Amino acid sequence: MKIAVIDLGTNTFHLLIVELIDGTFKEVHRNRQFIHLAENGITTIGNAPYERAFKVMNQFGLDIIRHGAKKVVAKGTAALRGASNGAQFIQEVKEKTGIQIETISGDEEAKLIYYGVRQAVEMTDEKMLLMDIGGGSVEFIIANQHQKFWAQSFPIGVAVLFQKFHHQEPIDMGDLKALQDFLKETVQPLKAALSQYPTDILVGASGTFDVLEQVMTINHQTKNSADIEISEFEPLYKRLIKANLEERLAMEDISNHRAKLIVVAVILVDFILKHFDLKHIKVSNFAMKEGMIEEARR
Repeated sequence: MKIAVIDLGTNTFHLLIVELIDGTFKEVHRNRQFIHLAENGITTIGNAPYERAFKVMNQFGLDIIRHGAKKVVAKGTAALRGASNGAQFIQEVKEKTGIQIETISGDEEAKLIYYGVRQAVEMTDEKMLLMDIGGGSVEFIIANQHQKFWAQSFPIGVAVLFQKFHHQEPIDMGDLKALQDFLKETVQPLKAALSQYPTDILVGASGTFDVLEQVMTINHQTKNSADIEISEFEPLYKRLIKANLEERLAMEDISNHRAKLIVVAVILVDFILKHFDLKHIKVSNFAMKEGMIEEARR
């Protein structure tokens, strides 16, 4: 049987169609589109991103029909949860495409991310800190191969941080310090959790970590995960925070779609690495979509 899962994030919409085979799955079709739902603010989806999002959902609907997926699961995250016109968008998509979108809580999102990462990363009895950076929220999960010990979603996605703190190009050092202070206050629950369940391993999924995997030296541990050379992060961080948008757009190793928000993203990663004294970075190519597949086939 073929299953289609759609992850409707704040920055990107993802469609993944797979064929279930003997307890695993084979990828049939994958489509990622940058939507930037929060480009006009996180509280309301602006006209332009609304139209982009609806056009992409129409295309996803056609892709699902073309590939013969018999089951469709679509889940909306931070932007659709909180936007004043999120429910209107969901209703319009259902009426025009037949696709029913379910908005999920941050806790549900964290659970699905754990299911996805666990399929990609060679996890052991050792605890790891999983981190999924979205546009509207960031999910943190402390887990090993057997269980999820703690998880929480924080409203500190890169679109949120950009609007709050990235007011000049390059970013003003005062704004950078304000961002760091904001993070220190906001992630206090994570600090408490790591005191109870310590680890020095960060596993990154999605978005920003895709960029790090492309730019930095990696060592593939499995087909869908890799270790990153952590010593290369600091030079990349310094290069990005000193660059204005035009300079970032000219960087061959940074996608134009990522150039606007990448500065607050690397500030966030840098803060987490240093504040919690993390020594290792792993990248998972699987995240919420693959977790949705695991859940859907149960």
